[in-house]
Amino acid sequence: MAHITIYQKPTCSTCRKVVKLVEESGQPFTAINYYEKPLTKIRLKELLKKGGLSAKDVMRTKEDLYTSLNLANTEKTEDELIGLMIDHPDLLQRPLVEKGEKVIMARPPETIQDIL
Repeated sequence: MAHITIYQKPTCSTCRKVVKLVEESGQPFTAINYYEKPLTKIRLKELLKKGGLSAKDVMRTKEDLYTSLNLANTEKTEDELIGLMIDHPDLLQRPLVEKGEKVIMARPPETIQDIL
């Protein structure tokens, strides 16, 4: 059985719900606070590729920073958007959950059932 890794912010209610659901499943997992242990650009690209996700798919559009950087009206490249999420982790939607070769954006939390 592949190990589960949850990339999360512990103060996020959705992240806490996902962690609880995985705990209840009894499957081994690691929760990584990506604010304390930041993702690298290479690692985030790997996660997005595994999930079939784009940078826009995982961008937190309701963040003040998203608005202040005018990201809704920008022509930034995928690489530039990923760089912004690395520099400003608040822009990264959470939690990202990895199990083997699969990655999902666990929003709503119940979507975690897809990989349990």
